[in-house]
Amino acid sequence: MKAPKRLQSLIDEGLIDSVVRQLMSGKEANVYVVRCGDDTRCAKIYKEATHRSFRQAVDYTENRKVKNTRQARAMAKGTRYGRQAQEAAWQSADVDALYRLAAAGVRVPRPHNFHDGVLLMELVTDEHGDAAPRLNDVAFTAEEARAHHASLITEVVRMLCAGVVHGDLSEFNILLGADGPVVIDLPQAVDAAGNNHASRMLLRDVANLRGFFGQFAPELLATEFGAEIWDLYQRGLLNPQTPLSGLFERKRDIVDLDSVLREIDDARAEDAARRLRMQTAH
Repeated sequence: MKAPKRLQSLIDEGLIDSVVRQLMSGKEANVYVVRCGDDTRCAKIYKEATHRSFRQAVDYTENRKVKNTRQARAMAKGTRYGRQAQEAAWQSADVDALYRLAAAGVRVPRPHNFHDGVLLMELVTDEHGDAAPRLNDVAFTAEEARAHHASLITEVVRMLCAGVVHGDLSEFNILLGADGPVVIDLPQAVDAAGNNHASRMLLRDVANLRGFFGQFAPELLATEFGAEIWDLYQRGLLNPQTPLSGLFERKRDIVDLDSVLREIDDARAEDAARRLRMQTAH
């Protein structure tokens, strides 16, 4: 097929030989299957992220570093330069998290290059060599659901031990590769130690996994892996080999009503977004 304009510079630089086909078109990016010598890879072309709400952006970008104070002021004021800087920072977060997690042994697509707003990375394939499907497009037996859930809980722990919380983990951004689930889409990843919302995001990530796989293995719906993982992390007792039970007894403290109401609002927003993605997917 004819190369999209955004990929032409990578062809000119010799990073890509040809464009095979478009793999996916989403709100955040378009993804293409490309040939690089003897290898088949994918190229993720980022779009402007105008769909994100201000509150979400603040939650995800809290404590993210910017190049200088001028850039920080422009981003805060929402000037044209500031919006460009914010978009560049958003893309950089995805790329940085991908390299960081790949180095930590997390099951993510292997990154190869980032050039002119295009991320060149491994094409995750299924057992037939075709592009791997997202989890939401696959039905599982109870045994498969338990196995994949356990595998992804391990990946959540491995990410957290690398200092990263995905922030938007669900069946829509996990691929089912030939040798198991692979986590994708990391622009909203946050620093576990430097973001005050990290614990809430991790709990939501794990709850999304529980809700999805619980459709196939209902006993998973009674687990509390998120709270257990975060408690161990806070106490400095978490590593990728830490045995987990899925059980957690919460302390009976005074209820913070504002936090509870915010959790409810977030859950409603997440459910609405999930339903919209399902409608769009079908």
